[in-house]
Amino acid sequence: MTLIRPLARIIPSVQTSDGGGVTLRRSLGKDQASRLDPFLMLDAFSSEDPEDYIAGFPPHPHRGFEAVTYMLDGHMRHEDSLGHSGELKGGGAQWMIAGRGIVHSEMPRQEAGRMRGFQLWINLPARDKMCPASYRDIQADEIPVIDLAGGGRAKVIAGAFVHDGRTVDGPARGGAVTRPLYVDVTLPAGASLTSPLPDGHAAFLYPYEGRLAVGPEDDTKILENQNAGILARIGDVAVAAFDGPVRFLLLAAHPLDEPVVQHGPFVMNTREEIEQAVADYRAGTLGLP
Repeated sequence: MTLIRPLARIIPSVQTSDGGGVTLRRSLGKDQASRLDPFLMLDAFSSEDPEDYIAGFPPHPHRGFEAVTYMLDGHMRHEDSLGHSGELKGGGAQWMIAGRGIVHSEMPRQEAGRMRGFQLWINLPARDKMCPASYRDIQADEIPVIDLAGGGRAKVIAGAFVHDGRTVDGPARGGAVTRPLYVDVTLPAGASLTSPLPDGHAAFLYPYEGRLAVGPEDDTKILENQNAGILARIGDVAVAAFDGPVRFLLLAAHPLDEPVVQHGPFVMNTREEIEQAVADYRAGTLGLP
């Protein structure tokens, strides 16, 4: 008999703003109690009003984690202190490893229309926090799409997604320790999905259109739109569209079980490392060997 992971905890999202004043909703990371090792933060942004996004995310620093931006709609341009630049368009993603440090910006390349997507922060283990920074732009046509039973589909952005005995690898490669899985799933009304996850991996769901029925038949719970649903650590994930079609993110990764000390855009293991990150940024040496 297959063991199904129940819904263990719900983290409601709250409206906030970041960057130059971009309006967004934050679930994971809204406070220290709202993390899921190794996931630090999930922001969702969605608006057709340019006043909600036009200021973008001007140059700002990072150290010690991975930042993943996934765009559903819209167009942004990335530039950073290492000389990289790239276009982030609807359906595409950017996977950035901040490592020992980087200063970057993400600015809108549109003045009207819908801007919608997510930014996810994933912690790096202590051994990798001072690795060289790097990033990869992933275009929409690089992301494999799997047809699911009942007319659904799954876009595999990162990790190994297993469905119906078949494993599909996403184009992004996260940390070797955390081995993150990042999947964008669409289910029409009445459709369901069951997929295995590695036992011990932390996993959560985030419905951004519609609602999800989550868990085994004898313990099904409803996960409302724009809330993060934390799953138990053992078993498969089993979900179904509830009361209509649903679109949601499925994320999983191996926890690090290390201390987390965060100061804004810096995430390290000790207060002394945070103080060094701030000093390096002020001195203009953040990210240098």
